[in-house]
Amino acid sequence: MKLPFIEAGEIVTTHGVRGEVKVLPWLDSPEDLCEFDRCRIDGKEYTMECRVQKTCNLVKLSGIDTMEAAQAIRGKVLELYREDIDEEVIFAAELIGVQVFSGDQLLGEVTDVLDYPGNKVYVVKGEHEYMIPAVKQFIHNIDLDGNTMQVTIIEGMRSDEN
Repeated sequence: MKLPFIEAGEIVTTHGVRGEVKVLPWLDSPEDLCEFDRCRIDGKEYTMECRVQKTCNLVKLSGIDTMEAAQAIRGKVLELYREDIDEEVIFAAELIGVQVFSGDQLLGEVTDVLDYPGNKVYVVKGEHEYMIPAVKQFIHNIDLDGNTMQVTIIEGMRSDEN
């Protein structure tokens, strides 16, 4: 299901005296967060200027101009507007609850997305549990608007098989 907002990171601390915050990004890389110029925190929209510092981001938010104001949003989640993100990009959070089909057979729904070095793996639970690698060989179609995914299952994907 397409979400209106995507959780992109957590504000972990303040930086300096002019209201900058340090964000631990939850995107693929810290550089990805710098592609956006607005965000949302606790339901309030902010414009933002972002730069990378090692594995984190330093972010200056509109209206947050002091260390005290920055301290007040420490521990909060920074969200991006889905409409600002390319339609082709699919986030793990959007896959949770998607109905998974092999042909006409409903296998269950995505309950988790595991991130392994080679690729992601979708955990699908229904009558049985499946671990499906997120590669084109097995994932044929993801329709977030229709809340469905078409897959091919091979031997060994069902986790309760012997």
